Amino acid sequence: MHLQPGSNHVSPSPEPTVSSQPVQPAGVILVPEYFHQADMNHLTIMIADMLCRLTAHNDQIPLTSANLTRFHSRAPPQISVYDYLRRIVKYTSLERACLLVILIYIDRVCERVRTFTISSLTVHRFIIASITLAAKAVCDSYCTNSHYAKVGGLSTQELNSLEVEFLGLIEWRVAVEGTMMQRYYVNLVRQHSRFEIAESVHPHHQHSASYSQDDEDDNMTSSPDGSEDEPGQSEGSVVAETDYLEGLRDQWVPMGE
Repeated sequence: MHLQPGSNHVSPSPEPTVSSQPVQPAGVILVPEYFHQADMNHLTIMIADMLCRLTAHNDQIPLTSANLTRFHSRAPPQISVYDYLRRIVKYTSLERACLLVILIYIDRVCERVRTFTISSLTVHRFIIASITLAAKAVCDSYCTNSHYAKVGGLSTQELNSLEVEFLGLIEWRVAVEGTMMQRYYVNLVRQHSRFEIAESVHPHHQHSASYSQDDEDDNMTSSPDGSEDEPGQSEGSVVAETDYLEGLRDQWVPMGE
């Protein structure tokens, strides 16, 4: 099951009114037109939802020795896809582009390897491996593999092996153009009933009333055990190793080998 950028599914538009201001349908959150303006939490929700729909569909496909890969765990990890993405976003200062590239990499892998599927046994490893590569391909700065491995619940050696395997699957096609990310973003929003792209984005309309950036910043700066991060950490900086090790201990069950 592939995510196709050319989907024609469009969320229903509200009925026209005499007001010059766009009317937001009940229960629908307006998001910016361009992905780089999107609220990180909204983007995480949409991508997690897409991945969960893929896994729900592909988990019905019988698993055989012919389609086993290095990305398969013995059992599904004890953390949801959404929480896993949230964890990575928080502890790696992940950029929006890297989240969208996950979906692009899925299509690139599945185009070459028809038997590969994103399932509950492969999705977590695929996420951390694709983010590790995406950060190096599209970002000016990124974390070390040992950092990504600790946050993702893997050994550095295992992540290194996944990275090499991943590069082979996509034939080293790691670069992604911004126009392609934008197409995937638009299609992603259209396929989610809760979100809709605003017709015109103004500074005071960029975030829905349901979520404010200040609320999100507060949520993302608290550690997994509920405590606040160490003072002095600037926004967008890579979290120091000592900041997240406390949260990793006793809170995190590593993915099964």
